[in-house]
Amino acid sequence: MSTNDDRFSYADAGVDIRAAEGLTRRLASLVDSTRSDSVRGDFGSFGGRFKLSGDPELVASADGVGTKVLVARMAGRHDTVGEDLVNHCVNDILVEGAAPLFFLDYFACGRLDADVAYDVVAGIARGCRANGCVLLGGETAEMPGMYEPGDYDLAGFIVGRVQLPIAGAGAVRAGDRLIALPSSGLHTNGYSLARGILFERLGLGVNDGYPGTDRSVGDVLLEVHRSYLEPLRVSCESGRVRALAHITGGGIPGNLARALPDDCDALVDLSSWRPGPVFDLLAAESGLAAPELYETLNMGVGMVAVVSPADSKSVLDDLSSRGERAFVCGEIVDGSGQVALEAGR
Repeated sequence: MSTNDDRFSYADAGVDIRAAEGLTRRLASLVDSTRSDSVRGDFGSFGGRFKLSGDPELVASADGVGTKVLVARMAGRHDTVGEDLVNHCVNDILVEGAAPLFFLDYFACGRLDADVAYDVVAGIARGCRANGCVLLGGETAEMPGMYEPGDYDLAGFIVGRVQLPIAGAGAVRAGDRLIALPSSGLHTNGYSLARGILFERLGLGVNDGYPGTDRSVGDVLLEVHRSYLEPLRVSCESGRVRALAHITGGGIPGNLARALPDDCDALVDLSSWRPGPVFDLLAAESGLAAPELYETLNMGVGMVAVVSPADSKSVLDDLSSRGERAFVCGEIVDGSGQVALEAGR
């Protein structure tokens, strides 16, 4: 039998329940800032309640931000990866014609640093507000032994309502145009490659200048993953967008293929845009050939819309009016569901 001197508590094991309770109280205002009339119940309940009206079709998705969290830790900046997470998930369900209703997060760490967790959730709340999405709840898990002190991982879960008439691959036809919307940077993919090149091969630090730019390595790598909901909303609502491809893991080849029917191919004209100095450096230092490079990084394109030839100009004009530098990056041809990268046409 143990004595008081032998006492071994949950805190001794590395889990601080009081810190978690204090964080929950601090997060209440962030969660409340995203609240809508559809929310039922209060923050801190065992589950988040959300009331739907009508006869909706729902879309759900889950994702993470990968090893981008390691860059956030290196830079000591944790207020952007949460926004990355929301925008990534919003883009995934936008492809399915859905606008977000609510979001939940999962924050796991070795030892809870309440200030770090607060900054992460502040980014999540900012992303939710910008996308008209409720932050309905989440989970903070402190797991010493699973993660080292200072380490954390992040995942998000989103539910949206189908509101946009995007038919998807079934509506895509030979002759359709591919319209590319620029990315803001690496978004949330390819960070293991980028870290290996920048930090290990080139020996750079997060505060060093990123070669070929006037920004630091940290600023470039922590640039927020864009949301394409608002730029594309009007074109999608009008029915002029037949399909969308969110360019994430797998790059243009892996994701554009998901928007193709079995009897069509996509020809992507690589000469229609310049990826820019951020990607130029990674391409040069990696030595990868185009197919592998474009499967690993988004190469400056974050979303591709498939539209009919008759609608391509109006979609481009609408995007331009919203400040988007969108451009035609290729077309759909008869084929077998493949994506071909062409150096120039």
